[in-house]
Amino acid sequence: VAAIASLGRREVPPTIRRILLLRIERIGDLLMTLGPIGAVRDAFPGAEIDLVVGSWNASIASVIPGVDRVETIDAPWLARGGAGATWAAMLAQARGWRARRYDLAINFEGDIRSHALMARSGAPLRIGFDHAGGGPLLTHVVPFDPSRHTSANAQALVECAVRVAPAAPMVTPPGDVPAPQRLHLAAMHTEAARLRLEHEGWRGERLVAMHASGGRAVKQWHPDRFGSAISMIAADHGATIVLTGAPGDRALVDAARAAIDPDRTVIDLTGDVDLLTLAAVLARCEVYLTGDTGPMHLAAAVGTPIVAVFGPSMPWR
Repeated sequence: VAAIASLGRREVPPTIRRILLLRIERIGDLLMTLGPIGAVRDAFPGAEIDLVVGSWNASIASVIPGVDRVETIDAPWLARGGAGATWAAMLAQARGWRARRYDLAINFEGDIRSHALMARSGAPLRIGFDHAGGGPLLTHVVPFDPSRHTSANAQALVECAVRVAPAAPMVTPPGDVPAPQRLHLAAMHTEAARLRLEHEGWRGERLVAMHASGGRAVKQWHPDRFGSAISMIAADHGATIVLTGAPGDRALVDAARAAIDPDRTVIDLTGDVDLLTLAAVLARCEVYLTGDTGPMHLAAAVGTPIVAVFGPSMPWR
C-alpha cells in the first residue's frame, strides 16, 4: 500500500490545474453525484476536469456540464453481464493517468480497490472515504455517514478538497437531502425520443411509464402488481403506458404486461433504447412507477414525478 501511495508523489502546486474524479459505480450513483461534480467545477473554474465512469455510464457522463474529458473503466466488482477489466489492464490504465500530472483526485466510491487505482495517478491530493478500506492510499480521509443522502456524502468530499487545496473558493454545503440535480439533454436526444415514440404509434397523448424490474431479487416487487397499478393509473388519466427495462428484464416486463388492461395502449421500449433517449422519453411522462433502480434516478434527473417501490434498503439514503 505504501509503495502504491508513493508512486509519482509530487508537491501540491499553487494552483489546481488538473482534476481526476472517479465515479465508477452504477447509473444512480453517478446521477446522485451530479451536484457535487458541479461543485468541483464551481470551486476550480480554471481547472481541467476528467471523469472516470463505468462504460454503462459513458453517455450520461458525456452530457454533464463542466466535465472536460470522460474515460471509462469497468471494474470487475461492478460489471454486469461480463467479467469487466482485468487487474493488469486497470493498473496499466491508471498508470497512464500519472502522465497527465493531476493535482487533485477525488474518488466518490469508498473502496480500497478504486483507491489503489486513484493512487497510481500520483496526484498530490487524493481524497475519499475509507469505510471499505484504503485509507493509507489517500492523503485526506473524509468520514462516511450512512445516515446521510448519497449526494450529501459526495459533497463532503468536495468540501474537503476546497479546504485543503490552494486558492479555492468556499462551497456551500447541501442540506441532509440536497435538491435534485437536473440532467440537461440536447435537442438531438429530445428529437430521438419523439421519433421513437411516434414510430411506436404515439400521437401526442398523455404518457405514464413503468419499470417493473427491481434490479435484483431482494428488491423486486410483484410484477403483476406493477401491471395492475399502472393500468389503473393509465385508465384514470386516459394515458398511454410506456414500459421500460433492460434486455434481461423481458420476463418480468411480460409478467407485468399480462396484468395490464388489454384495452390500454402500450409502448414497450424494453431493451431497445439508449439511456439518453430513455431520459428524454421519461421527461415526457407524467409519472414513472418503478423500483429502486438506475432508471428511477434517470427520471429524477429530468424532473419526472416518481412513485418508487423500495425493497430492504435505507430509505433515508
